[in-house]
Amino acid sequence: MELRRGVARWIGGFLSRRAPAPLDRTRPDLIVVVSGFDDVEACSTALDRGAAGEPAWIPDAEAVLRHHLRLPASAVPQAVDIAAQDGYAPASDPDPADDATVILQLERVQLLDPLHCSQERSRMAGLAQRLDGTALGWEGLQPPAAE
Repeated sequence: MELRRGVARWIGGFLSRRAPAPLDRTRPDLIVVVSGFDDVEACSTALDRGAAGEPAWIPDAEAVLRHHLRLPASAVPQAVDIAAQDGYAPASDPDPADDATVILQLERVQLLDPLHCSQERSRMAGLAQRLDGTALGWEGLQPPAAE
């Protein structure tokens, strides 16, 4: 009986140390901690800059990766559907860039690292190009303090 209580206490303690809840991409307090809007700048360089900046990007914490795409307004539903297959959702309604195009922001929660950031940047550039648009850049958002 005593062994059973000890095991139950150990399991309870172990379970109480579970990972924190996933980051909610719709949190109102998220701030941009890193960004890349220069086509020739590597993601690793942007992330190094973000880690050294203020507010600093925290590599071990989840972030919202937000891509900015300029697309024909008629292509937005298709872009949203395709991106949703990889867990992306629109950050807000598209902003009109001019009479024929809009700026669509697609975002998802993930850990940012140079490899995955570069892969996602390339994926979004390909998506925009297939839909006669342009990938303008990306941002990483995190809460003001690490959680």
